[in-house]
Amino acid sequence: MENVFIFDHPLIQHKISLMRVKQTTTKEFRELVSEVAMLMAYEVTRDLPLEEIEIETPVAVARTKVLAGKKLALLPILRAGLGMVDGMLQLLPMAKVGHIGLYRDPETLEPVEYYCKLPEDARERDTIVLDPMMATGGSASAAVTFLKQKGICNIKFVCLIAATEGIERLHRDHPDVPIFCAAEDKKLNDHAYIVPGLGDAGDRLFGTK
Repeated sequence: MENVFIFDHPLIQHKISLMRVKQTTTKEFRELVSEVAMLMAYEVTRDLPLEEIEIETPVAVARTKVLAGKKLALLPILRAGLGMVDGMLQLLPMAKVGHIGLYRDPETLEPVEYYCKLPEDARERDTIVLDPMMATGGSASAAVTFLKQKGICNIKFVCLIAATEGIERLHRDHPDVPIFCAAEDKKLNDHAYIVPGLGDAGDRLFGTK
């Protein structure tokens, strides 16, 4: 599927497997989420533009390349998306961080935005939306829709585990948004949990149930 990237890097797959284990502690889970996010950041930013500059090394003057001043924003979907921020910032310390909160209306079952705080210059930045799990794709699609309504156009969506149904939904609703996943699971159960998945990422990150 065009614009969808499923990572097969051995380190990422190894750490995802450890995250899935039921006995993995909150501390270990939190560290693994951060580590995988950092590893994913390497590929997610592969298309950042470069510019050539002149520098002086201890040996000689050289022409070399640096990032071309591209502005980035990280936007975790509350609350589980928070677990991916620190790992991303390890490689992208220049990025600004916003937050978006969504809940599902119990009657309409539609996502509702209850909180959104963006950098003041968000429209000038490439935005990376973060959420560990994408099940049906409803919240992910809604988050992207809300951002577009606020004038933000350059968006990427990054998750750890996505159900095939969620990938198809987000790709169908927003084919212009690249999707990056550390792993794809094929099924959802009757409660819309990803199978085999890893349970509730928010609960496992923050030690709640």
